[in-house]
Amino acid sequence: MSDAVRTGRLSRRMFLTAFAVVALILAGVVSYLASSAPDGLDSTTLQGCEMLEASGAEQLVGTCIAQHATEHSLAGSPLADYAVNGTEMTNGIAGVIGVTITLMVAFCAFRVVAWRPRQRTSAAD
Repeated sequence: MSDAVRTGRLSRRMFLTAFAVVALILAGVVSYLASSAPDGLDSTTLQGCEMLEASGAEQLVGTCIAQHATEHSLAGSPLADYAVNGTEMTNGIAGVIGVTITLMVAFCAFRVVAWRPRQRTSAAD
């Protein structure tokens, strides 16, 4: 058994690995439990309107804040609406992809922030 395990201390690498594994498991499993109902902001902006389908397109009728809202510019992106390419039941996969990308960006950002140039030692020292 290693000294780190015997003393109850985790190495930084073990902690980060465990953190990443737990984050990926939570993203993959808990994403399937997420509600498909609109969140508080969406439901508030839709108060006072009805959704009508006319000629294959949805249209809001009434007086609500969201009546003149347009699609987001990234609505056609691969992970839009918390799914992979709009396919139902892929929100767990989308969650894992999102967590992976977030962890990679955070890792790179921390590496840049923590980067220090190596000090050169001369033979005279």
